[in-house]
Amino acid sequence: MAGADGRKQAVSDLPVRLGSAVVMLVISFGALWLGGWFWTGFVGVLALGVLWEWNRLVRRFAASGLSETLWFFAGVLYIGGAALAMMALRNGAQFLPVNGQSLGYGPLEVLCGYIAPIVAVDVGAYFAGRAIGGPKIAPKISPSKTWAGLGGGALAAGLVGLGNELADFGPASGSPGYDMASLALALVAGLLIAVLAQSGDFFESWMKRRAGVKDSSNLIPGHGGLFDRLDGFLAVFFMLFVIALGLRLLG
Repeated sequence: MAGADGRKQAVSDLPVRLGSAVVMLVISFGALWLGGWFWTGFVGVLALGVLWEWNRLVRRFAASGLSETLWFFAGVLYIGGAALAMMALRNGAQFLPVNGQSLGYGPLEVLCGYIAPIVAVDVGAYFAGRAIGGPKIAPKISPSKTWAGLGGGALAAGLVGLGNELADFGPASGSPGYDMASLALALVAGLLIAVLAQSGDFFESWMKRRAGVKDSSNLIPGHGGLFDRLDGFLAVFFMLFVIALGLRLLG
């Protein structure tokens, strides 16, 4: 009976979820296409919203004022670093030079090379997990995540990376041709993106379990909060930020 009620609830929420998804896609792709201050402002608003949700979760499980303060600074570093990487990829930034100049990528390169693989992880993991099932990765943190889902997500992200390489999109765009080594690297990159994205998902699930909530907030009708939708993106882009910053510091 509970399962039937859950299915009825999901069906009744479907128009709201679809409407919210369309609005999010239009705003996101519009900001990405326009670039400049539109993209910077869009990413900045997202970052502030996620940080608000982060602190909302922390206040529910922080053991002391000191603990809450440390979590706040950790959130600023994690979310801020990911946001800077997102801004830099499209608009360029001093810590991420391209051929000695602070130039970002075009909207199609960012979309195909950096956003599409992360989306592919979620899609591949969902379908592989539903079709194959099998052992859970961490049932106490996220009961729905399986090893089969992780494999499906990695495969999907790898195929997107492979398609980008063949179509000359993404990080390697503009390079003359491709070879087996570059194609293999694209598949390996898909695996790494899948692991990072799933790690970000698990991390947010762990925070929500400690806070005793289902969603990070109710900011997005039918979808929960910004943190719920961007957990995988944050992990991947934060790693890009760390790598770029490390290369910058090493000269």
